[in-house]
Amino acid sequence: MATARQPAPGPNARRAEICRTAAKIILERGYDATSVNDIARALGMTKAGLYHYISGKEALLFEIISFGLDQVHDEVVVPAQALRDPEERLRQLVARHALIITRGHGAVAHLTDEVRALPPPMRKKINQRMRAYFHLVRDTLGELKAAGRLRSNVDLTVAAFGIVGTVIWFPRWFRPGGRLTAEQASTQIANLALASVLRQDSGARRSGLRLVRRGRR
Repeated sequence: MATARQPAPGPNARRAEICRTAAKIILERGYDATSVNDIARALGMTKAGLYHYISGKEALLFEIISFGLDQVHDEVVVPAQALRDPEERLRQLVARHALIITRGHGAVAHLTDEVRALPPPMRKKINQRMRAYFHLVRDTLGELKAAGRLRSNVDLTVAAFGIVGTVIWFPRWFRPGGRLTAEQASTQIANLALASVLRQDSGARRSGLRLVRRGRR
């Protein structure tokens, strides 16, 4: 009896496979030392087959970084933007980002360091997307400050860079299979990030406000 043929991976799955595999190779060897042949061989493809998906090494690097930013947008930014409370939004931004950035041992995230290798038009597009994410974090901190829930000595720009930098550095030291799972470590990072910027009485004050609002109903 013939075995049913497994369906071919869809375009999104194929894109993820190409980007994550290529990112690992580039991370191991360096962008300049990695050839399209190296990547095609790791994917079990011919060079011509890989060129069906990308037009060259610079285009592949752009695609890898764009893929990572797409993941952040869909799985971090969109859910977080739906949250009205800025404290919970900040917590979700940090925890969700830290969690997904560990996929494929964080190889895709590491390649943000290689943005310099992109042609100016590609580099500009990537930098614009990165800035948009940074401003979301900074604006969320601004909402907390306006509500009196941020420590008085916190500079919004420094705090935003510090939080984003902590998340981006996470896959450089996290080791899958260690004492903590990715979920547990991500939660710890979110707790530390919020504790570093929030007033100590922020949680207590918010609980009191919720009780007052309930009493008015």
